[in-house]
Amino acid sequence: MQQVSPAQFSEWITQSSGQGQPLILDVRETWECQLASIAPAGCEVQIMPMQTVPEHLHDLDKQRAIACLCHHGGRSMQVASFLEHHGFENVTNISGGINAWSSQVDASIPVY
Repeated sequence: MQQVSPAQFSEWITQSSGQGQPLILDVRETWECQLASIAPAGCEVQIMPMQTVPEHLHDLDKQRAIACLCHHGGRSMQVASFLEHHGFENVTNISGGINAWSSQVDASIPVY
């Protein structure tokens, strides 16, 4: 599975744009997304809490570049692995999650 740090994410967007607009799949709980969220230019963000991914798998495009995000990177890594297991070919985990995003990219993102 591919990993990308928040500091490398804009480069990942550029590399992934050839397959359409990349997607950040935020697998945190809704309350977590209300506390802290990101919306980088050049990609779409979709909130889909981890436990709902299996029932919404058909809503995701297997050809689209998808970067999974959570709080510290553990849940998103599990979801990325699950997606790969189900035939998704261009899946990346954002290592360190939104917590690392706050320290590496945007300090205005709240740490919780």
